[in-house]
Amino acid sequence: MERRTTRRLQVGGVLIGGGAPIAVQSMTNTHTDDAAATLAQIKRLAEAGCDIIRCAVPDMAAAEGLKAICKESPIPVIADIHFDYKLALAAIDAGVDGLRLNPGNIGGEDRVRAVVEAAKERQLPIRIGVNAGSLPKDLLEKYGHPTAEALVEAAWRHIHILEDMDYRNIKISLKAHDVPLTLAAYRLMAAQCDYPLHVGITEAGTVNSGIIKSAVGIGTLLAEGIGDTIRVSLTGDPVNEVKVAYDILKALGLREHGPTLISCPTCGRTRINLEKLALEVERRLANISEPISVAVMGCVVNGPGEAREADVGLAGGIGEGLIFRKGQVLRKVPEDKLIDELFTEIDKILLERKVSL
Repeated sequence: MERRTTRRLQVGGVLIGGGAPIAVQSMTNTHTDDAAATLAQIKRLAEAGCDIIRCAVPDMAAAEGLKAICKESPIPVIADIHFDYKLALAAIDAGVDGLRLNPGNIGGEDRVRAVVEAAKERQLPIRIGVNAGSLPKDLLEKYGHPTAEALVEAAWRHIHILEDMDYRNIKISLKAHDVPLTLAAYRLMAAQCDYPLHVGITEAGTVNSGIIKSAVGIGTLLAEGIGDTIRVSLTGDPVNEVKVAYDILKALGLREHGPTLISCPTCGRTRINLEKLALEVERRLANISEPISVAVMGCVVNGPGEAREADVGLAGGIGEGLIFRKGQVLRKVPEDKLIDELFTEIDKILLERKVSL
């Protein structure tokens, strides 16, 4: 798929836009003034594959906590700032790699300029983030309710403030919990500028409902070539956001990260407890970080053929099954040995790759 051409910017060591790999972001839900707890969560997120992390900075205590966080974080840190320009300046002094800040909401021109000059000096990008739930009153009156046009117009107000100060190290997001509204807003914005876009469905919901909305919304935009960074917003442990983000990217062939499980839906030919097998394979694959495609198929009739592109797989029979690699059957094994034999082949493949490097 052809990706939209955008400017390139840099968040810490992570390149954004300009053809760079789509970055996966998340946000800590710890209190930022508790640096130890926040760092522990960031490290878990980094281990899961998170590229960039955002931390809330609601007060000076949180800004103070950023000093230790930025010093020890394994991934770039973005400060989430609302209304108080002093918090932005304190976050910059603490060593953040970027800001999430709407310049029209932090006071007069002198305050905005102070933040812009500090960001310029350290070459820090600023993400302008417009949310359908907090549009200016005059735009709500103009359009009657949140619309794509209202979101884009709100974004341009903030963009123009920065552009008038000769600052263009900008990334943009236009989020809503409503998927069609989000799609329309990003499409409109993408047609009007070449700034990188951070894509997500805000307030998507729990792991169950939020995954569906995020996959549809983020996946649709990415399939259209729109999006340079993504965040899947889910209630609960943010590590789930990273896992789902990579599942979306892998489904579109945009990033490789960790295993990909291929599992058939079962049918009348299935004579094996495929659900149990697939869940156990999925559980054991969670310990593997290297990209590898693994198939768990319900029958030996079509299994190896339908999953011939998988690196390795198993196909169930009656009390037994087949182990195969790239569609080629290796051996027949008893049902209770299928998973162990499958992971024997997985270990062989990963070892072969290491040896060949």
